Amino acid sequence: MKIAPSMLSCDFSVMRKELEKIDRCGADWVHLDVMDGHFVPNLTIGPDIVRALRPYTELPFDVHLMITHPLDYVTVFAQAGADILTFHIEAESDPKETIKKIKSLGMKAGISVKPKTPIESVYPYLESVYLVLIMTVEPGFGGQKFMVDMLSKVKTLREETKRRGLDIVIEIDGGVSRDNIKMAAAAGVDVSVAGTSVFKAEDAALAIAEMKCAKL
Repeated sequence: MKIAPSMLSCDFSVMRKELEKIDRCGADWVHLDVMDGHFVPNLTIGPDIVRALRPYTELPFDVHLMITHPLDYVTVFAQAGADILTFHIEAESDPKETIKKIKSLGMKAGISVKPKTPIESVYPYLESVYLVLIMTVEPGFGGQKFMVDMLSKVKTLREETKRRGLDIVIEIDGGVSRDNIKMAAAAGVDVSVAGTSVFKAEDAALAIAEMKCAKL
């Protein structure tokens, strides 16, 4: 299990130090949530913050666009240093064009679904994406309770990718902790986004290590 700590839960007044901390503590990826106040009811960071943080770690930047028109922002996030760029199937940009542009700029493409969206909605794009992100909370705010029933989407998607012979990364985001990550691993999750459970932990390195060993 790879762990991608979500910077949404860090202390924004010392983001560089928080980033360097999770790097030292064994994070696999860095998850950066971008919200526009329209697609979800919150505003967070933009490309300038991503660009400012980029020099301070070599970990992959897993950028999650929770915005209405992701296609319009693909270029600026590529320039800012995103390695993986994930957008929502529910957004208004054309998914095929968005995926094509992400990949043309050298990034890996991801597609995400909200809790109320059927996982089958991403099936037409499975051959084109690197990653599928299944939200395990309603997107917008950190610290929410993990929706266990979303793991059925993980299982369904894993079965579909096996049927097609595809090697797609399945990621979950929302409420992930040491208490539920074993269930996630058993369902077929490859990468777990963890915010509060890392940044609010007394020992971030121990929290990350325990979650990474979820399959053991």
